[in-house]
Amino acid sequence: MALKSFLYKSHGFSISYEILNPTQTTDILFLHGWGSSKALMKQAFGNTLPIFRHIYIDMPGFGQSNNDVALTTDDYAAIMELLLHEIGARKTIIVGHSFGGKVATLLNPELLVLVASSGIPIPKPFKIRAKIALFKLLKLTGLTSLRRFFVSPDAQGMSEAMYQTFKNVVNEDFSDRFKAFKNKALLCFGTTDTATPLWSGKVINTLIKGSRLVTFEGDHYFLFKEGKMIADEIEKSCKNINMENVEMI
Repeated sequence: MALKSFLYKSHGFSISYEILNPTQTTDILFLHGWGSSKALMKQAFGNTLPIFRHIYIDMPGFGQSNNDVALTTDDYAAIMELLLHEIGARKTIIVGHSFGGKVATLLNPELLVLVASSGIPIPKPFKIRAKIALFKLLKLTGLTSLRRFFVSPDAQGMSEAMYQTFKNVVNEDFSDRFKAFKNKALLCFGTTDTATPLWSGKVINTLIKGSRLVTFEGDHYFLFKEGKMIADEIEKSCKNINMENVEMI
């Protein structure tokens, strides 16, 4: 594990990362989902794709990377750009799980691999919509101290900065961002995923021209069981990509 520190918009960030297969010359970057870490991505893919230099990153506010300011998805992408520049990495292949898929899209790699990516708004169940409406009503009466009873499980226990960040990114519609992506893309989605359902992957498939959609049995975390199969699909998608001509950041 290594740590790289730098400034972004006058705020200091120390980003934790790990590199596997350091002598290889083609980079593959792994970006985790919300509430996750580089350790989980390494668990899924660390024993695969030996011909690539693996770069695993804890994004700001997760794992061993700090964050004390509200960020947007664009901020996350900009911070990743800075880190990749600092460590001399190329944006050849980027694998993004869930929230990490949105960040990966903004980084515009030669091969984008979206694993159960978020970015297509998912209609909330009635129970969740009712909780939101009730909290807004209580907020009007000044009872904001009850917020902890209404916060999403994904946001519980967060610092104020990360809670504000969560609100910034959780319901984003990335349709235009996906549509603007022009390079090669591999989409991997689970058949029983309820967080980012298969139908949302099909929507992304229509938005990214020429993308390839592959389905896997499993829920939002099918990557832990199907890491090797995903890796095989990544190798297939690498054909016709000139790895040597990707510019270093």
